[in-house]
Amino acid sequence: MPRMIDQLRASKLPANMMQFAARGALAVPPDENIEILVYLAKYNKVFGDLARMTLAGWDEKASLAAAADPKTASVVLDYLIAPENLRPVLLPALLENPSIADHVLAKFAVSASRDAIKAMLESPRVRGSFAILDSLKSSPYLNANETSKVGELLSGGDGKAPEASSAAGSQRVESIAPASELDPETTSDGEADAREVADEDVSAYLAGHATEIAAEQGKPFQPIGGILDSSEHDSSPESTGQAGAGAAAPPIAGAPAVALQPQTASTAANPAAGVKKPLPHVEPKRENTVQKINHLDVKGRIQLAMKGNKEERSILIRDGTKVVALAVLEAPKLSDGEVEKFASQKNVLEAVLRQIPLKRRFMKNYIVVRNLVGNPRTPIDLSLGLMKNVLVQDLKNISTNKEISETIRKLALKMYKQKMDAMNKK
Repeated sequence: MPRMIDQLRASKLPANMMQFAARGALAVPPDENIEILVYLAKYNKVFGDLARMTLAGWDEKASLAAAADPKTASVVLDYLIAPENLRPVLLPALLENPSIADHVLAKFAVSASRDAIKAMLESPRVRGSFAILDSLKSSPYLNANETSKVGELLSGGDGKAPEASSAAGSQRVESIAPASELDPETTSDGEADAREVADEDVSAYLAGHATEIAAEQGKPFQPIGGILDSSEHDSSPESTGQAGAGAAAPPIAGAPAVALQPQTASTAANPAAGVKKPLPHVEPKRENTVQKINHLDVKGRIQLAMKGNKEERSILIRDGTKVVALAVLEAPKLSDGEVEKFASQKNVLEAVLRQIPLKRRFMKNYIVVRNLVGNPRTPIDLSLGLMKNVLVQDLKNISTNKEISETIRKLALKMYKQKMDAMNKK
């Protein structure tokens, strides 16, 4: 029996089956399913848009498997690596897939985005390919550090020597302390590059929003919806690192007990007689993320929003100061998964939800679009504009969600019925 993809190419599938195919709902193996979707996205005018939206929201695990498998059809790999279709999470796997030729990656490197450049410089294949590196060095998005690194890799011929040197440096750092305890400023070269990019971005952001920052400068951190500070649950002397009046310092395991006695007249007269062993040093408790943020002014929070980690971004996106919350969306290390979560949150400023659709990279992710439309906090005019991109089943779910505006629910129901009628007629 011929494969479904072969029947599709021969135009032998009925219209209702084509509709199922564009939704990824055919009962075929995963590799064939994604090949069918790519074929429809590239060559079918009727169902192409639906297939593209389905691919944009395709299961991440299945997409990664296809991106990493050398046996994946070339048309699928070409589609996944194309800048207009690329999902950042798939790039590392695509870079190492031997079925994607070096000249394809070299072409991709010329116009690679900031996130893509970072991934490429961490790829063993890219670091060892003169052709790809030679194209990458002409990218207008390289910063000074990365330009130097590409030059170093090119001068090393196959790039293996610099890679080995970098690995050795990493091993030396790890021998000093566990990765979780390292100072952020002494991590790997890749992290240093990300910070440098963030420094440039921060400077531009601060300059572009100078008026807003000046107006909000004295405003403290006030999260939308409120955040519970974990220090409220942990106020014992041991946890805070501060002994109360007359309280003994906590002992260190294995250290001899030291009796604390008041100074007497004899010891005062003869200090040597009253010499005691020094008290064990007690490490002060480290501040949690919320406490750290509470100490920062607006400029400090903006820098942390753009240069910090995932946990810090997840808190600062809820900052009641708009210029801080929007800075999170400018972070170079912001992942698709984080944006998907932001798009569905009810405890963020309306300005955040309005800003997400203005970034093309975010709008290529179907889950982001769906979450925005299904978020009760999303402004009605924004939801109305995005609803045309929502799939049939999600329209049905939105039409029954009583948290959402009645206007949105009614339109979702209307569009759902229209699409179902169109499917039935075919």
